[in-house]
Amino acid sequence: MKRRGKDQDTTADDVVDVPVALNARVRVYPETDDEVSGSVVEDFGDTAGHGVDIGENQFVGPARRWAVALDSGGLVFVDSAQLVVE
Repeated sequence: MKRRGKDQDTTADDVVDVPVALNARVRVYPETDDEVSGSVVEDFGDTAGHGVDIGENQFVGPARRWAVALDSGGLVFVDSAQLVVE
């Protein structure tokens, strides 16, 4: 996961690798009205799959890589692009 410094102009040199990992504290849907905080509880890695489409009908959406237990008590499944490590 890549993260840029907050409240500053950034360049390619300012991008820092911050790995998402089990038990990491994260913000889900960062910088949106839906932003929430929690902890990563599962990494589905290579088992995160593809949606199931038959013709024009989608039966199942694609599996997400990360399971995040939210501080509010919920659980969400998201991809890396929807997370920022705290």
